[in-house]
Amino acid sequence: MPTPLATSGAMTRAEGGYFAGYASVFGRIDKGRDIVVKGAFARSIVERGARGIKVLWQHDPREPIGVLEEIREDDYGLFVRARLLHDVRRASEARALLQAAAVDGLSIGYKTIAADTDERTGVRQLKDVDLWEVSLVTFPMQEAARVVQFKSADGWADIARRLRQFEWGMSELAARARHRSSTAPYFKVTDTRRFQ
Repeated sequence: MPTPLATSGAMTRAEGGYFAGYASVFGRIDKGRDIVVKGAFARSIVERGARGIKVLWQHDPREPIGVLEEIREDDYGLFVRARLLHDVRRASEARALLQAAAVDGLSIGYKTIAADTDERTGVRQLKDVDLWEVSLVTFPMQEAARVVQFKSADGWADIARRLRQFEWGMSELAARARHRSSTAPYFKVTDTRRFQ
């Protein structure tokens, strides 16, 4: 399922940078053998609101880097939009890493309130969680939990598009390498519509 690109909510302050993405994706098994069910975050969103849920660097409670501007569930997962704080050193570093697409993972910190575990597979379905924080991380527990947009003073950067361009470049290099090692004709890929 492709990641929906959320477009609601205009950004007006760019001095610290903003990012938007999915901190959790519904219906997918993560590396800890958990699946989050739609509705699992509903209570936390109502009770805490965006400002009651912290934005951290790599789950470290000593490293807050921003504030949530928006948090909501949609059919895909838990969508978040956050503002990085300009005067926080780690937030400035996070902004630079986001701009370079060196870090794009998102992860959540929570306490399980209600869950069912399949005894045969060991997979746990999270039905209600007490959400404490959203973190920018290098390696997300849930592979699909990613930043999909980043805004700095230079404007929005579509990280997904940058990754597609990188993948295209690597496939182009692989095609050239195959051509050099065989007698097959080489055709350069020129269709860039996939990057739009």
